[in-house]
Amino acid sequence: MAEEHRCQAPKLCANNCGLIGSPATQNLCSKCHRDLQLKQHRSSSAKHAVNQTSIPSPSSFPSVSSSSSADKDGGSLAETKAAEVVEVEVRPKRCLSCNKRVGLTGFKCRCGMVFCGIHRYPEEHGCKFDFKAMGKQQIAQANPVVKAIKLHKI
Repeated sequence: MAEEHRCQAPKLCANNCGLIGSPATQNLCSKCHRDLQLKQHRSSSAKHAVNQTSIPSPSSFPSVSSSSSADKDGGSLAETKAAEVVEVEVRPKRCLSCNKRVGLTGFKCRCGMVFCGIHRYPEEHGCKFDFKAMGKQQIAQANPVVKAIKLHKI
């Protein structure tokens, strides 16, 4: 069988690119065969992605009034969606007091800022949050005033 392959004259690529093709690659040269495989892979992954996406419900579409107001402002629907994505909370990676890098181990204070292990206590970073008022409010909510019905004296 090896002798048969040696005796055959080389065939040109089926895409007429000028290079020699082989029967193992459907009479394509290596470059054309690789391009064909990439096209097939992309089309199959695109079909798979289309099948995976769900059809959005009508409630997820913006109302006509909101889209018309966005058009009046000069913005488009794509810009408003991009703005919604930007609103995701990004946690700072450095301590507000000493600018030390904290990464995932930073402590978020009630004042809303992120601090390192040294400055995590309110006394250390000069926190302006009113803990006393918050405590009073929590106690008031947890313990509602209970009054008994007044009795008439005989």
